[in-house]
Amino acid sequence: MLVFYSCIFSALSRLLVNMNAPIEFLRRIGQDPHANGAKSSGGEGCPDIWELDNGDFAIIGIDITDSAIGKLPPTAGCGRDERIVRLPRNLLVSAKRDIPDRL
Repeated sequence: MLVFYSCIFSALSRLLVNMNAPIEFLRRIGQDPHANGAKSSGGEGCPDIWELDNGDFAIIGIDITDSAIGKLPPTAGCGRDERIVRLPRNLLVSAKRDIPDRL
C-alpha cells in the first residue's frame, strides 16, 4: 500500500511542478483570429489555441464556468484552479490540422 501512495504522490508532484513551470508559447494552433483584417468584438482579444514549449496547450476563450459547472456530466469535474472555456466550433475545427496525432 505504501508503494501505491508513493507512486501517486510522485506522479502528482511531477504534475504540479509541470503546471507551475514558466510558460513559453511555442506556436499557434489553427489560424490567426485576426487574419485578413478580422477585428475582435470590443476591440480586445479573440479565442485562440497555443501549443506551449512543453507540449501542453493554452486556450484563450470565454470563461463560462459559472453557468456551466452545474450542468457538467457526472463523469466530468472542474477543480478550484480550473475554468470551463467556450471555444467557437470553427476555431477548433480549423485548428484540427495543426493538432498532433500522437503524444
